[in-house]
Amino acid sequence: MSNELNPASQQFAALVLAADRTGQDPITQHTGAACKAFAPVDGIPMIIRVLDTLMACDQISTIILCGPPESLHAHCPELKQRIASGQVSWLPNLDSPSRSAERGLSHIPNDMPVLLTTADHALLTPNIVQDFLQRSLAAESSATVGAINQNIIAAAFPNTKRTVIRLSDGGFCGCNLFTFKPQGRSLVKFWRNAEDLRKHPWRLIAQVLGFKTVWSYLLRSLTLHQALAAVSEKSGVTIQAIMLNNPRAGVDVDKVEDLVLAESILKADS
Repeated sequence: MSNELNPASQQFAALVLAADRTGQDPITQHTGAACKAFAPVDGIPMIIRVLDTLMACDQISTIILCGPPESLHAHCPELKQRIASGQVSWLPNLDSPSRSAERGLSHIPNDMPVLLTTADHALLTPNIVQDFLQRSLAAESSATVGAINQNIIAAAFPNTKRTVIRLSDGGFCGCNLFTFKPQGRSLVKFWRNAEDLRKHPWRLIAQVLGFKTVWSYLLRSLTLHQALAAVSEKSGVTIQAIMLNNPRAGVDVDKVEDLVLAESILKADS
């Protein structure tokens, strides 16, 4: 059976974005790490936790890391060794997430599906990734985005505060997990164009969603499916949400409170 007909055997390239965006990052300041990706979470740099998770996934054959700058690699000997051994391919990051993602995609064969995630996803597990990849391959869309209902996170971690997109069918949190089938890669260019308009909010609204969709959102009548359908129409790429059930999928380490939560969860595992 060919890979196209057997999602369980389809191989992905994983692209990990690992660049600091500000010298005032709260995690870097709190931990004293050389950069956010190297901040220890229960004693292990968060980037190493993410790489370990990806390496444990049978469906991932290649890992490309965009950032941190090469000048910082000496501060994380384990990462430096993995790059030197070829376990991980490293690329310098560019000045925005979308541009770094574009650079990473240019180093991946055009016919290979891609998983995109971030270096601050310290609670990511192989089971979360494998579930997301298999359901993404089965989806009738060119790109997927991982999402989770806020109620699942609130039930598991009642004291945590996450960014919530409130729609008519519920509150949803992103999971920093995305896939692109070959025909879905152009979504990254759309993302770049949207980033370039971030200082022009009305133009951004018009390009990314359209005023009708934004009006529906303001009236609390917009569903998640409708929101993604609007982006699909504007970008020319069909996008589907993959709803995840593991609350850890919705926790990344952006704030000191996130770090404390992640460490408490990992300590409870041991």
